[in-house]
Amino acid sequence: MRTLIVAEYVRDALESVRAAKTLGSDKVLLLAFGPTALEAENLSGLVDKVYALSSRNPESVYNSLRSIYEEEEPGLIIGVVSKNVKDALSRLAGAYDLPMSTEVVEVSVEGDSVKYRRGILSERAYSVEKVPMPAIILLNPRVFEPEEAKPGGEVVKLEEGNTRVKSIGISRKQLSGVKLEEAEIVVGVGRGFKKKEDLKLAFDLAELLGGQVGGSRPIAADFKWLPEDAWIGISGKRISPKLYMAIGISGAPQHMSAVMGSKVIVAVNKDKNAPIFKQADYGVVADLYQFLPILIKKIRERKG
Repeated sequence: MRTLIVAEYVRDALESVRAAKTLGSDKVLLLAFGPTALEAENLSGLVDKVYALSSRNPESVYNSLRSIYEEEEPGLIIGVVSKNVKDALSRLAGAYDLPMSTEVVEVSVEGDSVKYRRGILSERAYSVEKVPMPAIILLNPRVFEPEEAKPGGEVVKLEEGNTRVKSIGISRKQLSGVKLEEAEIVVGVGRGFKKKEDLKLAFDLAELLGGQVGGSRPIAADFKWLPEDAWIGISGKRISPKLYMAIGISGAPQHMSAVMGSKVIVAVNKDKNAPIFKQADYGVVADLYQFLPILIKKIRERKG
């Protein structure tokens, strides 16, 4: 079975390589685009061939995908969910009438078919499905442990080519520079915080714990108290940390669906009826403005 991996980020590529090996692929190809293209040489020893495309334009990625798909005829196309990967692969699925599934948390190959489990209804339920290959499977982050990078293989550099969409200018968004998907501890902030300056409590806690800070949609998208890449939710980032502390977050489905991969969820909310308590491993019913200063003080004392 030939497997084609599509990856925008290096960790996603390393996780997908592990997935391909676990599934018994006898030939593995990698389309590394955007940031991953810069690391193509360091990844080349893990697969049979790396195609490196510097562009992140989904149309350009799709054009490259189409050429590789027609040449190699892979039975399985896999990647880790990201906006650009999903955009490009959905075009490929439409063009070649391929079954495509996202948010996959378990996958196996059975003969000429691929069987997988994926979250549905905002992760409140799971569906087990089986489709014939060729097929496209997009995994949730951290479903597979990443491989170690290894250089020494074949790298083919691709040109962006002609696209109908042309960039006429680039302006940088305000970004945190943090990949929440890779953080082992995440402190999530919600509308329980009354003003932006109060987020310092969350940042102090995250620093003590060695974690990162992310926010719900209102905090990152509406109030813009945090950069866009710190937004946790269906339309933002999906995370799978060892510990997720949700502070002042009610627990709306569109937020919780993005954190259900967390090993432990701790919720802090003054409303004892907040929906998040039904999905948290531990719950603290308290005013965050009273609870966090005490917690921070105790952790500092414990750390000496």
